[in-house]
Amino acid sequence: MRVGLVCPYSFARPGGVQNHVLGLGGWLKEQGHDVSIIAPGQASRSLLAETGLVPSEFVSAGRAVPVTFNGSVARINFGVGPALKVKKWLDQGNLDVVHLHEPIAPTICLLALYLTDRPVTATFHTATPELTAIRFANRVLPRMVSRIDAAIAVSSEAADVAHHYSGVNPVVIGNGIHLADYPLVRATSRWRGGEHPLITFLGRYDEPRKGFEVLTAALPLVRATYPDLEVVVIGSGTARSVEGVRFLGGLDDEERNAWLGRSDIYIAPQTGRESFGIVLLEAMACGAPVVAANLRAFLDVLTDDEGLVGHTFRVGNSASASRAMLRSLSEPRDLRLERGRALAANYDWSVIGPQVVAMYTVAGQNYATSRGIKNRELKGH
Repeated sequence: MRVGLVCPYSFARPGGVQNHVLGLGGWLKEQGHDVSIIAPGQASRSLLAETGLVPSEFVSAGRAVPVTFNGSVARINFGVGPALKVKKWLDQGNLDVVHLHEPIAPTICLLALYLTDRPVTATFHTATPELTAIRFANRVLPRMVSRIDAAIAVSSEAADVAHHYSGVNPVVIGNGIHLADYPLVRATSRWRGGEHPLITFLGRYDEPRKGFEVLTAALPLVRATYPDLEVVVIGSGTARSVEGVRFLGGLDDEERNAWLGRSDIYIAPQTGRESFGIVLLEAMACGAPVVAANLRAFLDVLTDDEGLVGHTFRVGNSASASRAMLRSLSEPRDLRLERGRALAANYDWSVIGPQVVAMYTVAGQNYATSRGIKNRELKGH
């Protein structure tokens, strides 16, 4: 099968959708499928190589422009120039299926949806209940959604948002990971990383929705019980100084996983607009106990047949976050280690990938059926 993957966001900076597209593309290639990715900007050779892809399998849709979207800065593009690049990519691709990510938004995904005549699978990632741009696109182009032959959402919340805006009923298929990339680290002493408890925060800490201020407000109460507590922050943001907190900046995946492996808590204090929570899976895959805000998407990821694999707290409530961290630190560090690793394994690409390919088959069948109906209607006239 020849699969075209359309990513609306530039690969210049890491992000959940970009990582998902790269992971899926790499897995599809491993399974013998031909893959072509189109996105704004450029993807470096080294970034593509991490998932087994090569530069010839990536096409640039033109220069990316930073815009505020979903509580953060997204680097996207739209307009005549990108449309021409998308059209050329489609014309030359001889694709069996076009897979769009965030299809109903003013990005190259919407352009591809309008321009393609091939079966379309669409993955909805957004869990934001109010997006003016999406509402506008649906109103101006009401027939666009009918071009989607198979719909996926990365979580039940994203599925609800997609249905609310577009009327589709997506199948929920989560984001994928390569479990083997995450070494499981077991505790060998009271604390996982040394003589002191370690809490790790991962994300763009300047963005309010990532909840960094919720964490910093929660720390004094935790330090009252654990005065030797260490806190590290991994991710990009404005240089700052916070007492008792080390800012490590952006790290590569291997370094990040090493910190997760020695963390006594991975803290996820996000305040909203999270559609999945793949970093929770990454933390559990490395053995780190998780403490997270009780966002719906996070609860979905953290729940197995026995209940929650970790501790949760009320969104935006620092006192509740303090209590959840204290509960976690009072337990044996590996209490939920095996459950966490097993939960993460459910999202390995060996599990997620076949589900996506099955949706490609559904898309092809629905595409053929809809074309057959149209042909009969034309003959009737």
